[in-house]
Amino acid sequence: MSTTTDTTATDRYVSFSGIDCEGNTAKLLARVFHHIDDPAKTNAFWEKFRAEVQAADDVHERKFDGLCLVCARVGILYELFEQYDDDEGVALLERIENECC
Repeated sequence: MSTTTDTTATDRYVSFSGIDCEGNTAKLLARVFHHIDDPAKTNAFWEKFRAEVQAADDVHERKFDGLCLVCARVGILYELFEQYDDDEGVALLERIENECC
């Protein structure tokens, strides 16, 4: 007997019910790109990160979603925001880390 489950409508992050993890992740990534879009602030790591985020947006290329990428890179994201005195970025990252990671 074979059973199939339709996972297209399933939210993997069911424990985050009522928390806008996806929305907050999108806001955080916009803050990251605000910094790394400046050629003086980017490097090979951030260009690779950019490619990973773009792949996460493509359902055919996706290995990880944006939240997974953020949670896996919390330390370096804190460094980026602290380096550029981005208190709003730090606060948003803290929120995501505490509520969603």
